[in-house]
Amino acid sequence: MMMLRLGARLALRSGREALIRLALVAAAVAAGVTVLLGVLAELNAFQATAGTQCWQCTTGRPATASGPELWHYSEDYYAGRVVQRLDVAVSAPDAPVVPGLARMPAPGEYYASPALARLLAATPPDELADRFPGALAGTIGDPGLTRPGDLVVVVGHAPGDLAARPGTQVVDALSTRSHVDGTTGLYRYGLGMVAVGLLFPLLTLIGTATRLAAARREERFAAFRLVGATTRQVGVIASVEALLGAAAGTLGGLILFQPLRPVIARLALDGPPYFGRLVAPSPAQYAAVAAGIPLAAALAAVLSLRRVRMSPLGVSRRVTPPAPSAWRLAPLLVGLVLFAAVPVVLDRQPARPPAAGFTAGPSGAALPLALLGLVLTMLGLVLAGPWLTGRGARIVARLARRAPALLSARRLADNPKAAFRSVGGLVLAVYVGTVIACVVPAVGAGLHSAGGGTLDEVLRVSFVAEPDPDGHSAVPGLAPDDGQALVTRLRSLPGVAVLPLYAPERQLTGYACVSEHACGPTEAAIACADLAPFPALGRCPAGVPAIRPEFGLLLSHDNVAALPLPFAGEDTPAYATDPAAQPLEALLVRTASPATLERVRTLLGGYTAQAGATSAPKTIGESIRLREALYRQVQRAALAVVAVTLLVAGCSLAVAVGGGLVERRRPFTLLRVAGTPAPVLLRVVLLESVVPLTLAAAVALAAGAGTAASVTHTLLPGAHGLAWPGAGYFATLAAGLLAALAVVLSALPLLRLLTEPDNARFE
Repeated sequence: MMMLRLGARLALRSGREALIRLALVAAAVAAGVTVLLGVLAELNAFQATAGTQCWQCTTGRPATASGPELWHYSEDYYAGRVVQRLDVAVSAPDAPVVPGLARMPAPGEYYASPALARLLAATPPDELADRFPGALAGTIGDPGLTRPGDLVVVVGHAPGDLAARPGTQVVDALSTRSHVDGTTGLYRYGLGMVAVGLLFPLLTLIGTATRLAAARREERFAAFRLVGATTRQVGVIASVEALLGAAAGTLGGLILFQPLRPVIARLALDGPPYFGRLVAPSPAQYAAVAAGIPLAAALAAVLSLRRVRMSPLGVSRRVTPPAPSAWRLAPLLVGLVLFAAVPVVLDRQPARPPAAGFTAGPSGAALPLALLGLVLTMLGLVLAGPWLTGRGARIVARLARRAPALLSARRLADNPKAAFRSVGGLVLAVYVGTVIACVVPAVGAGLHSAGGGTLDEVLRVSFVAEPDPDGHSAVPGLAPDDGQALVTRLRSLPGVAVLPLYAPERQLTGYACVSEHACGPTEAAIACADLAPFPALGRCPAGVPAIRPEFGLLLSHDNVAALPLPFAGEDTPAYATDPAAQPLEALLVRTASPATLERVRTLLGGYTAQAGATSAPKTIGESIRLREALYRQVQRAALAVVAVTLLVAGCSLAVAVGGGLVERRRPFTLLRVAGTPAPVLLRVVLLESVVPLTLAAAVALAAGAGTAASVTHTLLPGAHGLAWPGAGYFATLAAGLLAALAVVLSALPLLRLLTEPDNARFE
């Protein structure tokens, strides 16, 4: 107990320098804890969102059977946003109820999510509300939604009305599976990499903070040993000092994190905002951070005194520690080898269906292998840094011609571990930034579409019913009379141009499907007069009244830039009969305004339901933007990770430089007394940061490029080679390194203050 009181007294009542050191430790730990809690909260919110019950995934039996509930789930669109729609008819009191509802809607009423209810109130009925028969009876509670902004509607029908709709099923119970989409594995992989990627800079920051003025503490504790204190007593005193600073910083981080929770909820990395209640670490994580960070700081403080335990006289005589050996390169090399093995493991796994240009995310042994490779690579960069610093010191000493270079080379050679510790966070930031800067362009190339030119805002709708296992549809489209009535009605609207696509013969034709809700004809019969308002599709041969082009996946594929436009040309086969006499299988519609577009979409929705079509009316531009939304999410996540990493690294550098000046106050003051100008000493400090930073950053850049090549292959198996970042990234990297040097240069006032010759008195 006496040692505890002595440790607290030394930490709190040893003068201004001790209080400044304690405040720096607390501030650095608070910053690290805040970021760590934010990462944990983001991970928890993502996992909780992905783990919600996917009632939309419910499947049942054909509608010809009897059951408690008829169910027809589909997706609609409004202004580029997806509207999840469930048409339901209840025929038994024990029918399953969607989460968030007290009961299912009766015929003539519907329930909407809060976001959709607000949208309905602010939108003219013919643009949105008319799509849902009946009146709004209430809102869907949070348990039935994945995010606050979800647009969801549950519409009630009479059993007889819904049973006749193609695609209706009989449901006995709701699906209990989690809400997992095609990109959940991708985000789980990415967020896992982010968590590990941020862990090392955070540990570096906290470790740097707890080791402030380590040399001064070693001398003080060596004096304790010389007057009879035991190793255990010295360890207790050191741990108390570290515990106080880390505990204060941890408490500050816990307090600072709370007002940031709404910000994290709004800035969800994987898309729309989360529910605020989900954005929080678990009680176990709070406890682990609150207890683990101070204990880790105390352990780091005790381990830093190993020279005191071995020989207090050695500390007093400033024995030079042994030089780092080349074995420190081993973890880095092993980590890169593991990353190189990830594509090999993936190539041996069964093929997985793509989701918007991505695989479903790594599975099996690939993800653990990638995370282990990331851990070893980042650990290897930290371990290899002192060895590289030692080699750099030799080069500087060999080339030195002036005093600052000689002094910095001597300092680097004397203790390369301490010299590298100040820039370790920035080196990790370079590694993480390089990985992201190389991966994001490759991901963007896999997702981005150059657009459909003048087709971007063209609404496309297919009247093709759900295909059979062979990819054919039993319903090739609307009957000719119904189709002509629809085309006439659309053309009567102002500013609307329509291109009907008719089934070439009254028989089954081929249909290409890229997903459950995305099918379209591979060919169509088109009247040449109807093609004129859509010049991007081409033109008919001269004198031909109708053509039969291969339309490929125009109606079902999002990447329009990958399709062979134009479709029509001199070589397009002619169609001998009148296309309008055939079933209407699809439409392309151009409108003059967004309001007209939504009115047309509302009108078309009834016809697609009548035909049992698998896809809702959607513009080509909306398809492209929905795909590119994922790319923007990846970009946003990348920028957030780089920003946080640079923030943590900058804090580490500032703490390390400030702490290093405090630690070396005595030798620098003596040099000032001997006549050395303060700018010369600043150049010494600057070189001590530049040399290890330059060498280790070059290695981190190469390691990041190698890691990115593996990650790119993991996310985009069809990609070959490395997508190098553009000049913007290297300019950003150079700006970041210059900012790091600016942090060092900003220490000049502190250096002058600490080394004033008039204050050449020490403990």
